[in-house]
Amino acid sequence: MQKLDWEDLRYFAAVARGGSISAAARELGVNHSTVLRRIDSLEQSLGVRLFERLQSGYVMTGAGETLRGRLGPIEEEIGSAQREVGGLDEELRGSIRLTTTDTLAHGLLMPYLHRFQEAHPAVQLQLVVNNSFLNLTQREADMALRPSNTPPANLVGRKVGALATALYASHAYLRRADRDGIARDDWAAHRWVAPDESLSHLAAAQWLAERVQPSQVAVRTDSLVTMVDAARNGMGVAPLLCMLADRERALEQLAPPDPRFHTQLWVLSHRDLRNVARIKALSQFLYDALRQDAHVFPA
Repeated sequence: MQKLDWEDLRYFAAVARGGSISAAARELGVNHSTVLRRIDSLEQSLGVRLFERLQSGYVMTGAGETLRGRLGPIEEEIGSAQREVGGLDEELRGSIRLTTTDTLAHGLLMPYLHRFQEAHPAVQLQLVVNNSFLNLTQREADMALRPSNTPPANLVGRKVGALATALYASHAYLRRADRDGIARDDWAAHRWVAPDESLSHLAAAQWLAERVQPSQVAVRTDSLVTMVDAARNGMGVAPLLCMLADRERALEQLAPPDPRFHTQLWVLSHRDLRNVARIKALSQFLYDALRQDAHVFPA
């Protein structure tokens, strides 16, 4: 006996249910000859006739009845498995591994994730805080919420808006600067809290590099959250995200947000996951919610 082809068995079951080749062809969405070829293939593999070909239709032989009886429970199990596994991507359940920056996790994201999880308690959220893009292609994460003016081309998603950046300093630092006779807009004379090389792509970092000597930089860091801490403690003037700095009573905004410093905000996923129900639901939820956030500007 040759090795059975499971696809041949599926065609056999369709003929057994419909009682004819044409009925099976309609059910399976194939042509008449395809069904005939599959039945012939199965009979050759088994070495028995499964149907008597009568003018009134196809009638199962004893061997056919035996095979149908054996296939019944298997068909039911396969159908149940298909419904259950397929349903996992239709229902809002399962885990979502979301990567974002410390800035967004600390200053923006948590209340919205809490609301989403309350609405969909069967979804488990895993938050991966990382200030560089993880490789979604290798499934280091399922989704990303990222501030970037140049998101990776291999990801799909939507631009939510933009985050504003402005110059801030602590009241204590400004009092010292006043005593030293440094004008508030004399940027070259101030001490600075600056992004390090890993954030050199930011427009604010490039602006600083053009106007401030390296000797005037008191501290550099790869974290915008840490920049807020450093500025709050009087280490210098800093270009800070408004959504973080505006809540700090110790900080004062020295100039209105410069549109050149805006950073686009994106909700992204790998293209193979974009139609998974839970991924689609969280993506849409974050997009809708963040577009209404006071700290996200249209872009």
